[in-house]
Amino acid sequence: MILKNLTAIGLLAMATIAATATYAAGPSAKISDLAWMTGNYAAALGPNQLEENWIMGEGGSLAAIVRMTGNGGTSMFEVITIEEVDGSLVLHLQQWDAGFMPRTESAQKMELVEFTKNSVKFNAVSEGGMSTLGYSKPDANSFIIHVGQPSGETRDIKLSTRSIWK
Repeated sequence: MILKNLTAIGLLAMATIAATATYAAGPSAKISDLAWMTGNYAAALGPNQLEENWIMGEGGSLAAIVRMTGNGGTSMFEVITIEEVDGSLVLHLQQWDAGFMPRTESAQKMELVEFTKNSVKFNAVSEGGMSTLGYSKPDANSFIIHVGQPSGETRDIKLSTRSIWK
């Protein structure tokens, strides 16, 4: 009888751990849900230009290279990856100054918190410059980056679709 009770308690504990791990993974999603992000987008930010290039999802991941240019040079590069992990999506990003000098020691990690047909939002789970990061594409010619700062402020950066083949 005691053995049966211990076995039942052990199974219950394992089920609780499994349910918690699934819950912590974020909403169920696949890379194919973010196909709308693929493309080349750019906008002026003061005297600079911000450019994002999102490549088609493949192998359970989506990736982007971001570049900030202005005053005759490049001031920042950023690599973003979104990967399928445990049935949801995880975003990693890292930035570099010109000369490939890292701005932070390691990439920032963010987990999916919500998505719709043409928007996605991630919350930071590691330290970095952003508390949230989201993207939306309200129409064929617009791509908006939603940046949440640790202070609670949010900033929307509106980019326009463009061809990389000028």
